[in-house]
Amino acid sequence: MPLVVPGVTANNMGEDQILEWTNKLVGKTISEGPSSETTFCKTELPEKTRVIHPGSIVTRDYREDRLNVHVNEDGTVSHVTKG
Repeated sequence: MPLVVPGVTANNMGEDQILEWTNKLVGKTISEGPSSETTFCKTELPEKTRVIHPGSIVTRDYREDRLNVHVNEDGTVSHVTKG
């Protein structure tokens, strides 16, 4: 079940929410297990999230309600964008 974040809906993921997710995720790895100091559980991400690995092929369509989580070669989150 995805984490429900107040104020984040299909049409209003603004810069404040992106900053909030950036603060939660940058420097952590995305995992299937429970969240900890160094990992963040994939199931706690918003429903419309894509994790983008280096070299991944992604569509260029812009979706205002989508969270993009970019990870480095070692699987650590480098930055977060919307679209």
